[in-house]
Amino acid sequence: MASWSAPSPSLVEYFEDRSFFHCGYCKNKSGSLSHGMWAHSMTVQDYQDLIDRGWRRSGTYVYKPVMNQTCCPQYTIRCHPLQFQPSKSHKKVLKKMLKFLAKGEISKDNCEDEPMDSTMEDAVAGDFALINKLDIKCDLKTLSSDLKGSIESEEKKKEKSLKKEGSKELIHPQAIEEKLGSGEPSHSIKVHIGPKPGKGADLSKPPCRKAKEMRKERKRLKLMQQNAAGAFEGFQAQGQPASLLPKAKSNQPKSLEDLIFESLPENASHKLEVRLVPASFEDPEFKSSFHQSFSLYAKYQVAIHQDAPVECGKTEFTRFLCSSPLEAEHPANGPECGYGSFHQQYWLDGKIIAVGVIDILPYCVSSVYLYYDPDYSFLSLGVYSALREIAFTRQLHEKTSQLSYYYMGFYIHSCPKMRYKGQYRPSDLLCPETYVWVPIEQCLPSLDNSKYCRFNQDPQAVDEGRCKDLDRVRVFHRRAAMPYGVYKNHQEDPSEEATVLEYANLVGQKCSERMLLFRQ
Repeated sequence: MASWSAPSPSLVEYFEDRSFFHCGYCKNKSGSLSHGMWAHSMTVQDYQDLIDRGWRRSGTYVYKPVMNQTCCPQYTIRCHPLQFQPSKSHKKVLKKMLKFLAKGEISKDNCEDEPMDSTMEDAVAGDFALINKLDIKCDLKTLSSDLKGSIESEEKKKEKSLKKEGSKELIHPQAIEEKLGSGEPSHSIKVHIGPKPGKGADLSKPPCRKAKEMRKERKRLKLMQQNAAGAFEGFQAQGQPASLLPKAKSNQPKSLEDLIFESLPENASHKLEVRLVPASFEDPEFKSSFHQSFSLYAKYQVAIHQDAPVECGKTEFTRFLCSSPLEAEHPANGPECGYGSFHQQYWLDGKIIAVGVIDILPYCVSSVYLYYDPDYSFLSLGVYSALREIAFTRQLHEKTSQLSYYYMGFYIHSCPKMRYKGQYRPSDLLCPETYVWVPIEQCLPSLDNSKYCRFNQDPQAVDEGRCKDLDRVRVFHRRAAMPYGVYKNHQEDPSEEATVLEYANLVGQKCSERMLLFRQ
């Protein structure tokens, strides 16, 4: 890798004129309002600081909603990947993908995989053969000889009586707990066995059972095993050596990575590969996959967003999702892929089915856009890609410790369809007045009452990053960079100072001293 050199300063062109335009969320024809500027070039650190003040890019255009005037206030949201735990619905999406890759199809049962019943009903009712296969009894070889003999003799007596009655007996986990914990005789539970072969139903074939019933059965058996494990713990508490007890199985929930990268069978029906490609035509892999990626974008926009085909040309695609003002940087202490703009391509069996456009910045992975093949909507690729990007952020954090956040763009509480981003917890919303991060749980009650809110509860708090010294703002005039304090001696328009001050307050003092503001 070539030695890293400091990037050139950011160069931006700020627009002081603003007008209301069509809102893509509430469809108000003249309700959306934002500040904007063209970024001819931008360092990743400057963009990191800008999105921490409510800015966001679309191609090379960087904009910031006028929060107290726009029809749909858009709050910057960030997730904490290091503390993130997938919800039941997230796990459902990941399991659905794994089943599709392994088996090649998604059945109704896979798509409607309901959470298992958490209650333990009749623990021994159901398929006797299935229960008998599981090791829910005490392992007699590991118990003390006295206790072993007691249980064996009692079982023999029970079995003799059961043979006469035409039924068989199992030791219930609760009975084991009573025997091991209190020393009292166990209360066994009788399980009726169906008619013998030749007398009634043919037991040589397993009965046809619904998948939902089988899932509940497995849940009950799992709980039985856990109860049995509890009984062994009670046995150990009475002073028995731990060496005599079977090792308890770990009940830790699977991590996000375990769920995503679970091994597939050798004869899996499909192969999914995720490739990280720099968003640059100088990169050969990006260039070779451009046509396929563009065709997928056009198909997505027409099918999902009902755009006219003429609005989805190569020029629009390139300007919107390929062009980026961010300069690629590869510092020694940064991630191996470097910083900058990337396309995360999801290849299924040799073709692209989804592309996640992301920016890798000093402190976060910022999601820009996702487009996918509508034919694969059943895989919930929007949720799946977000979970993959969270896992990717955790991976980058291992090498670059300060990179520990996942920015999901804007959270729009006034638009119900855009509230899904709040499901990735823990997450924070950015206060639009003081630019401090506030846990989303504290923000939601206020947003339920008013679409525009100041989240900082301290009424005395102010924007600490606002412009404090206008003369230190850097401008670019006649191919030269200079402080505004020098430039203003040559300006003729007295109203220009108000524009520069507005710009400096919006981007913050730090960025205004690093970036170059283009002036005619």
